[in-house]
Amino acid sequence: MKLLLGIIIVSSMALSNINLPQNFTTDFTQMITNTKKKVITYSGEVRFSDKKLFKWSYLKPTKKEVCTDGKELLVVDHDLEQVSAFYISKGLDIAKVLTQAQHYKKNIYLADFDGKKYTIQLNDAQELQSIAYFDELDNKVQILFTHMKYQKGKLPSKEMQCNYPVEYDVIRG
Repeated sequence: MKLLLGIIIVSSMALSNINLPQNFTTDFTQMITNTKKKVITYSGEVRFSDKKLFKWSYLKPTKKEVCTDGKELLVVDHDLEQVSAFYISKGLDIAKVLTQAQHYKKNIYLADFDGKKYTIQLNDAQELQSIAYFDELDNKVQILFTHMKYQKGKLPSKEMQCNYPVEYDVIRG
C-alpha cells in the first residue's frame, strides 16, 4: 500500500499549481524508511502524459509495472506473474495536496493535507526533483527524480500501458 500511495501522490501532481509539462519521462529512486531506520529502495523509470496518465516501471529490486489513468491503478508483478487492479479510492486521492502546496523557500513547497505533511522540491530549472512524506505507518517515503525530460504533447498510448502475458493471474480489488 505504501508503494501505491506514493504513486498516487506523484500522479496527482499533474493537477497541482506546480508547473508541469504536457509529458515527462524520468528515472526515479524511491526510498521507504521505517521507524527502525530500515530502508527499502526501489528504482526504475516513470512516464507522465495527458494530465493523468502515469506509468511506473520498477526495475529494482523486483520488476513491476504500475499504470494509472487517475481512476484505476494496475499493478503488474512480473516475479509473481500477477496483475492487481484497483479503483482509486478517496483515501488515495491526493490531488488536493499539490493544489494546496505553498512555496516555502527557494525551490521547496510544503503541503498539509488530511493530517499529512508533504515536501516537494524542484530543481533549479523548476522541474520536479523530489517528493517526501510520512505514510500511514510513519514510514518516511522519499522519491527522487533524475534525468527529468519535460516535453510537449502526449506520449503514445502504447507507452503508457502496462503489458503482461495473458496467463498472469488477474486480481480485482
